[in-house]
Amino acid sequence: MNLLSSASVFSLFTLISRILGYIRDILIAIFLGATIFADAFFVAFRLPNTFRRLFAEGTFNAAFIPSYTSAKIENKKKGKKFADDILSSLLIVLMLIVTVVEIFTPYLIYIIAPGFSADQFTFNLAVELTRITFPFLLFVSLSSFFAGILNSNNKFAAAAAAPIILNLVLIISLIFSFMYKLDYTKQLSFGVTLAGIIQLVFLIYVTKKFYKPGFNFNLRLSNKVKFFFKKLLPSVLSSGVTQINILVGTIIASFQTGAVSYLYYADRVYQINLAIAGIAVGTVSLPVLSKAFKMKDVKKISDIQNKSFELSLLFSIPASFGLILASKQIVNALFGYGSFSPNDVEMTAAALKFFGYGVPAFALIKILSNFFFARNNTKTPFYISSFIVFLNILISVFFFKKIGFVIIPIATSLSTWVGVFIYIYLLNSKKILLLENQLITNFIKILISTIIMTSILLLSLEKFAVYLEYSYDYKAVYLISIVSFVGMFYLLSCYLLGILKLKNYKTN
Repeated sequence: MNLLSSASVFSLFTLISRILGYIRDILIAIFLGATIFADAFFVAFRLPNTFRRLFAEGTFNAAFIPSYTSAKIENKKKGKKFADDILSSLLIVLMLIVTVVEIFTPYLIYIIAPGFSADQFTFNLAVELTRITFPFLLFVSLSSFFAGILNSNNKFAAAAAAPIILNLVLIISLIFSFMYKLDYTKQLSFGVTLAGIIQLVFLIYVTKKFYKPGFNFNLRLSNKVKFFFKKLLPSVLSSGVTQINILVGTIIASFQTGAVSYLYYADRVYQINLAIAGIAVGTVSLPVLSKAFKMKDVKKISDIQNKSFELSLLFSIPASFGLILASKQIVNALFGYGSFSPNDVEMTAAALKFFGYGVPAFALIKILSNFFFARNNTKTPFYISSFIVFLNILISVFFFKKIGFVIIPIATSLSTWVGVFIYIYLLNSKKILLLENQLITNFIKILISTIIMTSILLLSLEKFAVYLEYSYDYKAVYLISIVSFVGMFYLLSCYLLGILKLKNYKTN
């Protein structure tokens, strides 16, 4: 398997999904802006969507793939039985969670958006929309199970393409609502759940070559299944630390009008790079890393660690510089239309800029936690992630009144960087981190390429400044052109310096 080509396939479909996501969010920005209706929908969507990211973007895989791979190596029948047991248990647990949440939704809204309690209309709307969207959790979590089966067989395309369905359905919902003058927020909420159903059916169909689902509702769980669920909760908290921090940020931001929407739009922008630099690389490297640990192949373990670390930096460092330097132009071009005012652009750009400082950390956390997950160790990442979340909450709450909602992206980035250094220290002290000197050389080459790219970006932004202003209708076209040109120049520079060649990332 080639780490770069597999990550590229995963990234391509993820990129298509995120582009469609931007189109969806541009339409939401046009029709809803940063109003209380937008805030209510984003809160209702935040919880199931956070679980989607937690399960679909590596967290479920972190617990499932090492155990499933181990069972398959022993015996194919054992692998099938293990998968059936997990699927049956997941179905029961998820149906129970969805039922409880549907009954006690108002209490849940008090927890995740306490600031809404001051406005009864917004609060009631958020409750209604959450009840519509929350069944999405059931379908998307089961979809993650089937995606895990595919990923463990080194098949990444279908799993990466599945989220495209969600964005397509939501875009259609918005257009349908506009044409027939329907309630945007309700149609979007129904679209979320419908997309979850379609996505699950799609993945079941694609996975049938490798696995045909069977159900075993035996209350007595095997030791392997017990071990899996024992790992799952810590892996949810550790692998999904960035998403948990964003959820915490939403809770705190609910006390400031419009802040939930500002954070949501900023989150949508930087997540595209995180999907490539952290999630894609982490997802495709985990199966081969797990197998290497199982076979005790030290050379291969070191090889995969170095390649995944390098790939993560290759994609995240230039993105970080780009988001910091062009945050206003990016938000302006993507969302500066209709109900989304110039003030909304300023506020969202401020959040995006500070998220930009944390992009390499968000990506590296995904990679570094894999080095523990592949060894079936979810406890250590759990403790580190718990500290990151605690530090994030502490900083956000302490400075929120003085600085406002912008402290949330600052705290998220700062706490995640602290987590990265803790990971590196612990991995190095346990002699698990097997990085080579070549990585330092390649890191310097990445920085050189990034400096060249940044210079071209600044010149381009200055030259086309007039066409990127809020009042210009086709600003998105100019932004996409600039980003494409600068991105191609960066990749060419990396290729010429010898750090972007397929043969460098083979894992066999």
